[in-house]
Amino acid sequence: MTLLARAATLTNYLDVARQLGLNTPSLLSQAGLSASILDVPNQRIPVATVVNLLELTARTGGCQSLGLRMAEHRQLSDFGEVSLLLSYQPNLRDALQVMVQYIHLFNNALAIFIEEAGKTVIIREEIITDAPMPSRQATELAVGVMFRFCASQVGVGANWHPISVNFTHGAPADLSIHKRLFGCKLEFGSEFNGIVCQSTDLDIPNPLANQAMARHARQYLDTLMVETQQSLLTDVRKAIYLLLPMGRATIEQIARTLGMNVRTLQRHLEESGATFSELINDVRRDLVMRYLQNSGYSLGHIADMLGYSMPSSFTRWFNAQFGMPPATWRSRNKIVPKLAQSAHTSLAYG
Repeated sequence: MTLLARAATLTNYLDVARQLGLNTPSLLSQAGLSASILDVPNQRIPVATVVNLLELTARTGGCQSLGLRMAEHRQLSDFGEVSLLLSYQPNLRDALQVMVQYIHLFNNALAIFIEEAGKTVIIREEIITDAPMPSRQATELAVGVMFRFCASQVGVGANWHPISVNFTHGAPADLSIHKRLFGCKLEFGSEFNGIVCQSTDLDIPNPLANQAMARHARQYLDTLMVETQQSLLTDVRKAIYLLLPMGRATIEQIARTLGMNVRTLQRHLEESGATFSELINDVRRDLVMRYLQNSGYSLGHIADMLGYSMPSSFTRWFNAQFGMPPATWRSRNKIVPKLAQSAHTSLAYG
């Protein structure tokens, strides 16, 4: 199944690219897109094409903050029909649940997982692609949009300061955009992409909450859900992307996350011609490419995040998948591990 996003995902792309002095028609053409597609916000386009376009534009313009520049100008209305329901929720907790439930109406390649532990909440996000590919810009766009959405939902705008904003990739040379947008501690080389905030932030009342309007909006969205149901394989892959680095991507946990028992999940996978182990392996192939490109991750740390208790087991798996040990892959791609550093870089705002 080809993962698709609405053309509205590229809202503000042309403005930002032009500010960088780039030839946008040429970039769009290289990515396999026509400029006219951006005039039809509900048009569905392959997620891989969007991810590739953002990476290509960032490289061409020498701008590592392209995704965040786009996120700075995104509005609630860019969520399309889902914005009707989001705006009337009583608090951020309910709004996030709505976003998770209806996410595929505007981007079926964005996986979101809300994890609450005591007084803190982690909002995890991952960009899912059909094949391994760099996705730094798309990831920062997604996290930036989520940050702005949360800030607007809790009603304190740019003054909202979560505990931290986290990225699995390394820090860019220029952090000015990151500091301007987030205004909180930044964690690079983290084990997840997303936002950490106080659990009390999720319960701040939304002054625009309206139960009757929310009910009407939900009824409308439910009619769209019937028309755009995504495959179970996509749901399972999303869950694996989010839970694997947490050491919780077991078939039992995935089944619970999807609201079914293990036998039902296995039966549906068999009907789709897939197995759980195949899906785990596909996700590992994608995540390992992302992790190896982060020089702050040791091979032992990568093995652990991919679910291998022994680095030697990880090395054997990688060699079987890619025909060489992971250290050799890094060497050939000129990625030098930062052994003198800790696994992640923490930067306080200031």
